[in-house]
Amino acid sequence: MDGIVLLREDHKTVEKLFKEFERADDHDRTKKGEIAEQVIRELTTHAWIEEQVFYPAAREAAPDTTDHVLESVEEHHVVLWMLAELTGLDPSDERFDAKMTVLMENVRHHVEEEEQDWFPDVRKAMGRNRLRELGDRMEAARYEAPLGPLDVPSADS
Repeated sequence: MDGIVLLREDHKTVEKLFKEFERADDHDRTKKGEIAEQVIRELTTHAWIEEQVFYPAAREAAPDTTDHVLESVEEHHVVLWMLAELTGLDPSDERFDAKMTVLMENVRHHVEEEEQDWFPDVRKAMGRNRLRELGDRMEAARYEAPLGPLDVPSADS
């Protein structure tokens, strides 16, 4: 699969989880906690494959995207710490929904910038065959992704 298509599919998966969280009954704290756990897993893996495979390839192929990549890594840093805080937070805690809301806002902003501002430049610079090879590498990297958000390199930045 094309690397950019793979990332867009991940973005769609996470957005579906966000919508599910927003629709969940405020009294069903167990359901909200389960959704948050899925979000944590999805975003941890997604950040890992972007940082380990996609971002370095994007910087190499399209040097003009370097500033976008660096900003994205900083956005990952914030998101990963929020994920770590959610990991240990009881869904009945009064801050749980607020923390998820801020997380969703941050991730939605990040996705919009990637998809609209610089994915087109990377697609143009790489071409179809290179993006397919990159997608294969990214898919393989999923299995190497850490379980904990703070184990993704940008969490330490």
